[in-house]
Amino acid sequence: MHYNTVDGRYGESGMKALEFIEGRGIVPVINIEKKQHAIPLAQALIDGGIPLIEVTLRNDTSLESIASIRKAFPHITIAAGTVLSSAAAKEAEAAGADIIVTPGFQRKTVEYCLEEGIPIIPGCVTATEIAEAADMGLKCLKFFPAEQSGGVKALELLGGPFPEMKFIPTGGLNFHNLSGYLSCRKVMACGGSYMADAATVRKEEWETITANCRRAVEMSLGFQLAHIGINHADEEAAVRTAEAFGRILKIPVVQKNSSIFSGTWIESMKQMYIGEKGHIGIHTHSILRTMNYLQELGIAFREEGRKYDKSGNLSCVYMKEEIAGFGIHFIQ
Repeated sequence: MHYNTVDGRYGESGMKALEFIEGRGIVPVINIEKKQHAIPLAQALIDGGIPLIEVTLRNDTSLESIASIRKAFPHITIAAGTVLSSAAAKEAEAAGADIIVTPGFQRKTVEYCLEEGIPIIPGCVTATEIAEAADMGLKCLKFFPAEQSGGVKALELLGGPFPEMKFIPTGGLNFHNLSGYLSCRKVMACGGSYMADAATVRKEEWETITANCRRAVEMSLGFQLAHIGINHADEEAAVRTAEAFGRILKIPVVQKNSSIFSGTWIESMKQMYIGEKGHIGIHTHSILRTMNYLQELGIAFREEGRKYDKSGNLSCVYMKEEIAGFGIHFIQ
C-alpha cells in the first residue's frame, strides 16, 4: 500500500518511512546511470533483505528511475538524494519518492517539505546546523561527508548536546568501518554504495549486490554471544556453580541481585527464570533492528523479561520460543 504525504509514507512493513529506515539500519545510496538498471537493481536489494533505496538525482534519468521502481515495487521505500531545491523535491515526490535527502542544510527546501508533509533528511555536520534543524522539529539528519567530518567520534560528541537527534552517516563508509557506525547509538542507519558500487551496477552483477546486502544486514544486527545463564533451584546451588567456573577458568566471581557472574559470560541464576534450563544472551547493535528482523521470520517476543535503559529505551528482549530448553534474549 502506498500512502500520500499528508498521512505519511509507509514502507513494506507498515511503519512510517523514517521508522522503516531505522528498522533496517542500511540505506543503499545509488546513482543509477542507466534507467534500465533501476528495476533489476531494486530487485537485487529486495532479495538481499533491503527493500529500500536512495536514488541520487545526479543525472537526467534519475526521476525516471524512481518512477519505474515505484511502479514495479509499490511497497519499497524510496528516498530521493542529492536534492538541491524545493522544485527538485517536488519533482522527486511526484515521481514516487517517499523521502527527500539533501547533501547540506537548505532551509527553503526543508521548509517546503515540512509544509507539504514530505519527510526530509537534510545534511548537517556542524552544531549550528544541527541546532537549526532541531529548532524546526527534525529528529533525523544526514551526516555527510561522514569520514571527513570526524566519523563516529564526531557523532558521539554531537550527541551530547543533541540527545534526541539521530543521524544517517554517508560518505566514506565501507565494509571495513561499517560496524563501528552501526554500533553507535546516535546512528539511525548507514548510507552508502558499499553494497552496490558503480562498477558492480555497470557490470549488472545483481547476485553480487544481493550477497553484499545480506552481508550489510548481518553487520547491522551485529550478533555476538554475551553470556550463558544457568537456572538453579536456590542461591546455594548457584554459588557452587559460579565458584566452580571461577576456580577452573580463573575468572572473578561477582554477586548480583538475582544471579552470580563468573567472569562476564557465565551467569548462575539464584532461582528458576525464563527458560527451562537457563538462557543465552546475545549482543546486538540495535534491539529495534533485531526485533524487526526476527518478526519477519515469524518470531514473537515475551512481555516479561523486557528491560529498559535510563532513557526509557528498550535494551533487552526475550524470544517467546525456547531453543533446547534455553530462553534467548538480545541485549543492546
